[in-house]
Amino acid sequence: MILSTPLDPMVARNPFREQTIAIAAPPLYTDIKSDLPAPILPDHPEWAEMYWRAWELAWSKLRRPKSDSGLVGSFIDSGDEYLHLWESAFMSQFGLYGRRRFNFMWMLDNFYARQENDGHIGRMLHSKTGAWAHPPCALDGSGAEILPWAEWRYFRKTGDDGRLAHVFPPLFALHRWLRANRTWPNGSYWTTGCGSGMENQERIPDSRHHHRHWTWIDATMQAALSCFVLTKMAVLLKEEKAAAELTAEHIQLVQYINKTLWNDAAGFYQDVDVNGRFSPVKSIAAYWGLLDKELISNKRRIPFIQHLREKSGFKRPHPLPSQSADSPNYEGATGDRWHGGIWSATNFMVLKGLHAAGKHHLAFEIAQRHLNHLRQVYIPTDTFWEYYAPETAVAGKDAKPNFIGSTGLSPISILLEDVIGIRVDWPLRRVIWDRYLETDKVYGIENYPLGQHSSMTLLGDKQRISVTTDAPFTLIIRDMEQSLQTAVAVGTTEISLE
Repeated sequence: MILSTPLDPMVARNPFREQTIAIAAPPLYTDIKSDLPAPILPDHPEWAEMYWRAWELAWSKLRRPKSDSGLVGSFIDSGDEYLHLWESAFMSQFGLYGRRRFNFMWMLDNFYARQENDGHIGRMLHSKTGAWAHPPCALDGSGAEILPWAEWRYFRKTGDDGRLAHVFPPLFALHRWLRANRTWPNGSYWTTGCGSGMENQERIPDSRHHHRHWTWIDATMQAALSCFVLTKMAVLLKEEKAAAELTAEHIQLVQYINKTLWNDAAGFYQDVDVNGRFSPVKSIAAYWGLLDKELISNKRRIPFIQHLREKSGFKRPHPLPSQSADSPNYEGATGDRWHGGIWSATNFMVLKGLHAAGKHHLAFEIAQRHLNHLRQVYIPTDTFWEYYAPETAVAGKDAKPNFIGSTGLSPISILLEDVIGIRVDWPLRRVIWDRYLETDKVYGIENYPLGQHSSMTLLGDKQRISVTTDAPFTLIIRDMEQSLQTAVAVGTTEISLE
């Protein structure tokens, strides 16, 4: 007799499972370009060229799902027959800048729509049938728990609290499924190489498809981060019981991570085996911890971030390799995927963590070097690649060309947020401009989306800044010499920096 899986109460509240395909088909790129934010970079026309080329590629790969697939929204074709949770979550983080003409969050809705009764959401969906690539019992069938972080970032950028109410039930149900099925008795989390998205990184032996009974640093830190942001969602939505449950687990995970996963001799957070022995590999995965402001103490944050500044660590000609240069099996010439390859997704994650830690100029320095290496590969090849080598300006070994998946983060989001330096927290009606580019010319952004319906143009040189907007907000301007804050009214505001 086949027993049906009981319906989790939170899954019962998941509105995406009853949703039909979104009516809107993807518009043509030629019809939407004027609605995208436009970077103004007179000293760096090649960065602007990469920006527009990335959007063109992304739009050319948008696909509408088949009517009988169970999928509910259009998605960016990743080049194989599956939708990948990891790629979709990161693609949504550059897609949000095109939200005035197309809702890239539909890519994530596909995963919520196929959630199982017990809360499980897998890491890969078949693009034609909507079936999961793996059964829930498969050790490597679950992906990284990054959907809560992706949704929280979208909310902070757009102020769309209506979406929060829809996504919280499936996200909370998924977290509870992972806690029930992907933890050890001590509360720490495990995954596999494929589940983590870093399939060939040998920080845990023979772990491509198996957990090997280790505590995994990324799975455990992502769980803590999910507790952190899901608690914020729960408070906003007045889900008191959920908030209390998540807060209790977050406290436990923060204590465990700092007691057990911190290698004091290395000054780094690392995976541990059942005997408490640390992995020999310093993985970029550990920097998920920076995104949770309550996780790492100031005392430990200093040596932990220092690895990003050291040549023996992650400061290679092309930053940031997926494992430190002094780790076993580091492959500098080709990257060999996660043996040192440069991935836009993990670079983006680290940069957001550095901002959370207040290291804004370091984030700018890393982002600018990363973007310049992409430019050196882009110019002769006229395209973007799945990942890149850390020591020279070449694509990584066997990297896919014309890859706009998570690589789209670099020419779009990293350019706008970390190099030009504009970041928005719209629920607080706040815009931050970190102005670290060395130029005497006017640069900035035109037609930048604010919230769900407004926009601004923000331009300036060393002497003066001009802001034109149809919504009031607070503008914070920072450079190496000063920091100022001013209220911006509807219309055009001129700000002197002298």
